[in-house]
Amino acid sequence: MKKYRDHYFLRAKQEQYPARSVYKLKEIDKRFRIFKKNMRVLDLGAAPGSWSLGAAEKIGPDGFILAADIQTTDTPFPESVLFCKEDVFNRSPAFEKLLREKGPFHVVMSDMAPSTTGHRGTDQARSAALYEEALALALTCLIKGGSFVVKVFMGPDLKAFADSLRAHFTVVRSFKPASSRSESMETFYIALGFRPLPLPDPGSAAPLQR
Repeated sequence: MKKYRDHYFLRAKQEQYPARSVYKLKEIDKRFRIFKKNMRVLDLGAAPGSWSLGAAEKIGPDGFILAADIQTTDTPFPESVLFCKEDVFNRSPAFEKLLREKGPFHVVMSDMAPSTTGHRGTDQARSAALYEEALALALTCLIKGGSFVVKVFMGPDLKAFADSLRAHFTVVRSFKPASSRSESMETFYIALGFRPLPLPDPGSAAPLQR
């Protein structure tokens, strides 16, 4: 296991990424072709910045990434990445303004993970709160046809979450990258082809009862 961890850790250092998690995103993109040039991307749980850096390589200098995390980072980002110290559960008015101004986004991705306690049920519940909040935000700021990539911890809430994804996306797949540790409870859901719910027709309201 130490050799397994060292392989990705050392590779990340050699390739100047702040964390080994970038290789999970690279595997996801290789499999599902998430990123294209000039895309706008929202990165949740971005610190220390590996996913933002990996995505920035794919979308190019004319794309844009809005990255947010409750923790800060000293990772140097290219000009295409704007990093904000932000709590997605309690978003500031300034961040909400950025979401409106920079969106809608072609991709919303979340590598958010809870502070683990070692208690399986507690950790699963904390993970569920994070991936459900990520989806709630994605539904408000994804462009039609957009993609959602989210880390989840295996648990009893996942079936309902997958059903929620299928209600809003044309394709939903689970995927565990080879660079994830085999004993880890984490996996990823990849949802493609976002379908915004139609706005209600004001003329279709039921007549008032007399």
